[in-house]
Amino acid sequence: MFFRMIYDPRLAEAAYLIGCQKTGEAIIFDPERDIDRYLDVAKQNGLRIVAVAETHIHADFLSGAREFAERGATVYVSAMGAPDWSSRWLNQKRGGGSYAGSYSHRELRDGDSFVIGNIRFTAMHTPGHTPEHMCYLVVDQGGGANEPMGIVTGDFVFVGDLGRPDLLESAAGVEGIAKPSAHALWKSARRFLADLPDWLQVWPAHGAGSACGKALGAVPQSTVGYERRFNPALRLANEELRFVDFILEGQPEPPTYFARMKKENRDGPAVLGDLPKPKKIDGQELLRVAGDAQVLDVRSWSDFRQGHVRGALFTPLDNSFPTVAGSYVDPAKDVVLVVDPGKLDAAIRDLVRVGIDR
Repeated sequence: MFFRMIYDPRLAEAAYLIGCQKTGEAIIFDPERDIDRYLDVAKQNGLRIVAVAETHIHADFLSGAREFAERGATVYVSAMGAPDWSSRWLNQKRGGGSYAGSYSHRELRDGDSFVIGNIRFTAMHTPGHTPEHMCYLVVDQGGGANEPMGIVTGDFVFVGDLGRPDLLESAAGVEGIAKPSAHALWKSARRFLADLPDWLQVWPAHGAGSACGKALGAVPQSTVGYERRFNPALRLANEELRFVDFILEGQPEPPTYFARMKKENRDGPAVLGDLPKPKKIDGQELLRVAGDAQVLDVRSWSDFRQGHVRGALFTPLDNSFPTVAGSYVDPAKDVVLVVDPGKLDAAIRDLVRVGIDR
């Protein structure tokens, strides 16, 4: 079995490429929208990505699942979110085709399994962070195993933390849902501790710096047994009311773009295809378009202070860039970047991951 975590340090987001080396087939879990880098890793290792799976409808980045579906990959998503939190784009294939307007897909319920090559994946419904949230147990049948070696936990169990249950209320505006979600998270935590062996590896979707929790660890992966002993929230799993109070207390204010991501990921991100290729303009053209476009100036603070276009937004190209841009830029308007050409690709990728394509 091939296993590779592909990490985005800007959004502290982890996608997982898991492949069967005997058949050459692979699946990607929770990919971001610029999917060429996942395809490159797969190709370099003799694999082809035939499937894509989502743990839940994300709030912090635009999903790449639809991009893979456009290329013929089968999509696996949760069927446990009721109409409000189910993927609505699965029957909106561009140009129709062999699936009569639908992408090749399967909506999973708790306990459902599927196979990629010789690897079996079993869905485990773990609501709380979101109503539809799924984890995936991974069994390498090609290696002779009949028990899982790891679990893709998405935004449920992180290293040292659990996924916050308040985002549907604090970010998406669903009034009164935070506390019931915290109680649902408690039930999921109890199941996690009761049903899973200590040796099972934990593969979460985020690390330190993500706004999807309040105290995520910087270590990328863990085990059920380690989290049982040292995860503060899981250590309160025997006391429901204390657990609920603890998990809701001290959660950071979510970035303002989270609400937009939730809606677009549910309804279907626009198909990106290739990355945008902005044309280079000179200073005079910049002054001409600056009144209508949004100007993002990613230069250093000292350069920005010495002179910039009136109305430009100072957006240093650091780990905060996609969050700042996603929160302050209107994706319906054109964007002009003041950026060194050597940093252009990084800036474009950061922007499309939060739905800024123009």
